[in-house]
Amino acid sequence: MSAATEGLVAPRATVRRPRSRAHTLTVRALGPLVLLVSWWVASTTGALTPDVLASPAGVLRAVGELWGNGQLPDALTTSLTRSGMGLLIGLTAGLVLGITTGFTRLGDELLDSSLQTLRSVPFLSLVPLFMVWFGINEIAKVLLIAVATTFPMYVATSSGVRNADRKLVEAMRSFGMSRPGIVREVVLPGALPSLLAGLRLSMTLSVIALIAAEEINATAGIGYLMAQAQSYARTDVLAVCILVYGVFGLLADGIVRLLERFLMPWRKGAER
Repeated sequence: MSAATEGLVAPRATVRRPRSRAHTLTVRALGPLVLLVSWWVASTTGALTPDVLASPAGVLRAVGELWGNGQLPDALTTSLTRSGMGLLIGLTAGLVLGITTGFTRLGDELLDSSLQTLRSVPFLSLVPLFMVWFGINEIAKVLLIAVATTFPMYVATSSGVRNADRKLVEAMRSFGMSRPGIVREVVLPGALPSLLAGLRLSMTLSVIALIAAEEINATAGIGYLMAQAQSYARTDVLAVCILVYGVFGLLADGIVRLLERFLMPWRKGAER
């Protein structure tokens, strides 16, 4: 062994022990638990008065009241239906447009510049226009959610399709595979990480757009409950509605995480 290599230590691979499911869930629950305890302490000590925000116990009583008289189940059904229909329309439109502009040059030249211009328009600015076009019925609310969720899916799909392995695409063409077959068997599986990222953004935006949509003179849904609670200064009911919107967002993120584990199981090994 030469003098230059004396004293050197052979590198050893660092092996991380996999975290247990219980450990992961405990760490994830710490943040919400700290917020809940702080809320309870502030309410108990009087630092947070009921006219500002109801206590956790008051919010639980409001949940029991709203569930008992049927208002909360009806509002949940209405809001979830609006959000689900708008999200389905938006995801379908974004996926089709993204494949069209990402996979075909003609589609890119015809559509991309117009779609990028529309994407820069805040969807909240469309509320007055939608009220003029569609009135204050369900169509305006569903379409507002659809518009909000279309563009994240479009951008993610178009980017993922453009980054598909061109050599593999050309190889499939040389074997005589049709364009729809190439998209289905080659392009979309390769773009799966981008598609799931777009899905996550779209599902999150569907909740934000739902809040905005239910401000359009809603007569049912979580937004209607919030408007009624505001009229009567019911901070407990307002807190319930805000928490419901938060749970919607959490469930949306959880659904995408489950899809990632199912569709891309190899990514689990790369987590740190």
